[in-house]
Amino acid sequence: MAQLGDDPVLNHRVLQELLDSRPPGKLELPPGNHRIAEGLRVPGGWTVRGSSAADTWLISESRTGHPVLHVLGSDVAISDLGLRPAPADPGEHGGDRGTGLTIGEYLYAGTPEWISDIDVRRVHVDHGPLRTANAIGVMGAVRAVTLHDVLITGGYTGVAVHWGAAGADVSSITGPTYHPHQLTVSDLRVRDAIEGFYLSSVHDVRVTGACLRDVEMGFRLLPGDNTNRFVSSSEDVGARIEVEDVCVRWTGPRYAVRIAGWGRSEVDGVISVLAYRDSTVRNCRLAGTGTGDDWSPVRFERASGVELRDITVSTTAGDCCRLGVPD
Repeated sequence: MAQLGDDPVLNHRVLQELLDSRPPGKLELPPGNHRIAEGLRVPGGWTVRGSSAADTWLISESRTGHPVLHVLGSDVAISDLGLRPAPADPGEHGGDRGTGLTIGEYLYAGTPEWISDIDVRRVHVDHGPLRTANAIGVMGAVRAVTLHDVLITGGYTGVAVHWGAAGADVSSITGPTYHPHQLTVSDLRVRDAIEGFYLSSVHDVRVTGACLRDVEMGFRLLPGDNTNRFVSSSEDVGARIEVEDVCVRWTGPRYAVRIAGWGRSEVDGVISVLAYRDSTVRNCRLAGTGTGDDWSPVRFERASGVELRDITVSTTAGDCCRLGVPD
């Protein structure tokens, strides 16, 4: 078990040196609030766990926006931890920064290696009152990931799943693009965030059992605005996406759920359409009303190939979740 003290700089050095050692092993964190001066890089093969998400906290004081935990290799397990990121405002193309946990990356310096076989269970990411950074990012060349029994409080998007590519910024990206797949999310609880989750330009993803409470948006299925400009690493993008048994209690201006098949490239403004295939959103309960002049519980925009089934809408913000979200 790691020995930690009151010095965040020393705590970071001790933990990062351990994670950089070989062969990989198990990092067990004792109960308590453990401050670290910078986020931790987690190489392949490691298990990182605490005693429980209520009792063991990693609290980042980073000024760089690095995730509290950044998974950069395969065969990693993370469980029974609370993660509290430092305040960060990474901007719209910084979805993998300022998070409690990021798996993979959005922009790579060169051709990435695929990260696979990642298991995350019983983790709590707490942004407090801040709404400027995501909680968990699953980005780029990532596959075979399980997120189970995750609680998120505050922040922008609870779980952000997004394609990635090599390049210094969006305008300098060169193909191919890399798209998360074989992702399973179950028993996800999000409260007091801007959004519960989004899936952008992915395939073979299943989200089942989610309670998204007091959010402006529940979830979005998105095509990835720029992906048609580049060569995808897969022909399956948009295929076999399942979202089921999701409750949304929302208070935003425009919609609880958005399912969009079109995107406008930030490079040249060209609009393209993603062909979804064998994808379903079913058994979802949406409770609440929009605050804008023009709103709808579900916005469905040029997304043929996505089937909607058993969607229940209520304008009263009752308790519709089977998953409890603690106060």
